[in-house]
Amino acid sequence: MLSILVYISAFLFYTLVGWYFWPTRWKNQPISPSAEVSTSSIAKGEHFIMLAPLTLHGLILYQTIFINTGLSFGVGNAISSIVWLTALIYWFSGFFSRLRELQNLIAPIAIVAAIAVLLPLTLPSLRPLANTELPAFKAHLLVALLAYSLFTIAALHAILMTILEYRLHHPAMSRVLMNLPPLLVMEKMLFRIIWAGFILLTLTLLSGIIFSQEVFGQSVTFSHKTLFSFISWGVFAALLIGRHFYGWRGRTAIRWTLTGFTILLLAYIGSKFVLEIILHR
Repeated sequence: MLSILVYISAFLFYTLVGWYFWPTRWKNQPISPSAEVSTSSIAKGEHFIMLAPLTLHGLILYQTIFINTGLSFGVGNAISSIVWLTALIYWFSGFFSRLRELQNLIAPIAIVAAIAVLLPLTLPSLRPLANTELPAFKAHLLVALLAYSLFTIAALHAILMTILEYRLHHPAMSRVLMNLPPLLVMEKMLFRIIWAGFILLTLTLLSGIIFSQEVFGQSVTFSHKTLFSFISWGVFAALLIGRHFYGWRGRTAIRWTLTGFTILLLAYIGSKFVLEIILHR
């Protein structure tokens, strides 16, 4: 069994990252000239600091998910995996200069990850999943997790855009908002993320339909998970169509993004939470 010390270490590392960067990168607090560091130096520092909790978090997920020949993937592991992949993708984006401004969100992401890393311990899986040794299942699961992670980043991005748009109309602006790219640039980045997530979500649904008998041991059945997944897909499809043909942007794009993400959460995480936590099935 995974040592409790690994959980505590990962939690503390994430907490320290959030605590370290919160005063200078998020909270509106003056910084002395001697404490000013170049953007490239900060980005490099963040990468080295975040690598420790990300590695420990990945080790925890590997040890708790891969059990013998099967996969243990309950609600705790599912949420923790999505948050870890979100943080990993976000961390990796720091290698690209045009995305480094978004590294200002390192503090809140680290705080969320600190909570998520403990979920496999507090919400253990009830039973291993069936047919997990099949390559089709593993591919389906990986693509689904990547889609969830990208849409999580898109939702965070949309929330940040909402805050930025509100704060632009007020004289006092937080330091983290001052360092962000212009709204139009962030909007383009948002739709690039949504496009990538939409493609992966489409592949997830198609693989679920085509390989349902092989992966899940039964034909496609109508359920809340299936219904909400297709509704979410439809919301994001409508958003991308509206963007292309009608130029949807701003608050309209943000609302559709957050609506699609909420429905997607209900599709998988919501259904697993109800079945495992409430109904104990």
